Amino acid sequence: MTDTPDMPDGKYDLIYADPPWEYRSGTTDPSRQIENHYATMGLDDIKALNVPAKDDSVLYLWTTAPKVSEACEVIKEWGFDYRTQAVWDKQRKGPGYWFRARHEVLMVAVKGEFSPPEPSDRVDSVFEIPRGKHSEKPKEVRAHLEQAYPDAEKLELFSRDGRIGWDMWGNETIDIPQDKLSNY
Repeated sequence: MTDTPDMPDGKYDLIYADPPWEYRSGTTDPSRQIENHYATMGLDDIKALNVPAKDDSVLYLWTTAPKVSEACEVIKEWGFDYRTQAVWDKQRKGPGYWFRARHEVLMVAVKGEFSPPEPSDRVDSVFEIPRGKHSEKPKEVRAHLEQAYPDAEKLELFSRDGRIGWDMWGNETIDIPQDKLSNY
């Protein structure tokens, strides 16, 4: 990751992260390389981040099927314990080497004592939402987290856009002006 900014001061109840996983596909086709879309980070660099989570906090971590075991390593290294996962059905298949992937995984982990959402705020474990731009996550997921944890101090790691009520960190959010933050 180039131009890596400092992590924000303070600690957060909720961490929402979409790491720029590095893929070693072995492809010689430059059009299929992830770096055409954004800078990636190696597993050791992702694991080495000093994530500003409170002692009692929750992590929502995006990963893809080939990166699930690496995501488990990140969860552990960041001091969280895996709890469950949801799946985002993008409703359109994409590239893949074993399967034509049409889903991503949203892993949930906790640090210390952190309660799940109230029963009325628990949603289906499959988000059926058409994909948008490359690597863009569905806005409905952030909206769900806001509904489930309205009073939480929230941090989005590897953010590419902004959202009112969230602090953000990532090399693509360094210069987002406050008036460009979303409040969908």
